[in-house]
Amino acid sequence: MSNDKEPRRRFLRQVLAIVPAATVVPGAALTQSACSNTTPPAPAAASNKPYAPTYFTDAEWAFIQAAIDRLIPTDDHGPGALAANVHEYIDRQMETPYGHGKLWYMQGPFHPEQPPEMGYQMNLAPRDLYRHGIKACDDHCTKQYGGKTFAQLDHKTQETILGEMEHAKIEFDVVPARTFFSYLLGNTKEGFLADPIYGGNKDMVGWKMVGFPGARADFMDLIEQPGTKYPYGPVSIDGRRG
Repeated sequence: MSNDKEPRRRFLRQVLAIVPAATVVPGAALTQSACSNTTPPAPAAASNKPYAPTYFTDAEWAFIQAAIDRLIPTDDHGPGALAANVHEYIDRQMETPYGHGKLWYMQGPFHPEQPPEMGYQMNLAPRDLYRHGIKACDDHCTKQYGGKTFAQLDHKTQETILGEMEHAKIEFDVVPARTFFSYLLGNTKEGFLADPIYGGNKDMVGWKMVGFPGARADFMDLIEQPGTKYPYGPVSIDGRRG
């Protein structure tokens, strides 16, 4: 929730530009086969059934949807995080090795006072970080805003709270507000730009917004045409076309 007024489209282009194309696929998904023999349920886009969360409670689900809708809202540039099913992506990640913390060393010792460059310094897996963070935020809101949870507040107030979390102006008991916000924002970006097979980026709206071609096999017909606008839509890893 920065004060920077730069258009959202330019911001998302910059995010994609500094991240190698391979990392647009979330790290948890890339390493899942090495950590688990289970396969996550197919995205709603593939099964044509409404998605029901497998990890988040109803109250947590309401928070997730409200929060991502403020982080990447629908605007004149196109659909936002909620329309792109980013909430489904986040819920599905909670049941992967990433969500359970299996990709991290979690034996301690932990030193939360260390600077960020020393790496993650908490004994909470992402799914636990979300559970504690959402509860702390809703508890803060009910105390400060007449018993209303985050999801029940108006958009302007929600944006204010997210900004306070980002800049550590709110104190949470178990999870630092800034830490929780950073994971929420990071996972929201991932869900908006990851391959649709992971549940988010519905209809490849994130890729279409930034002009990313997806998992096309080759670009031989365009190699000798520098500066030419790519004429085709994006393609998912599973072959779906946007």
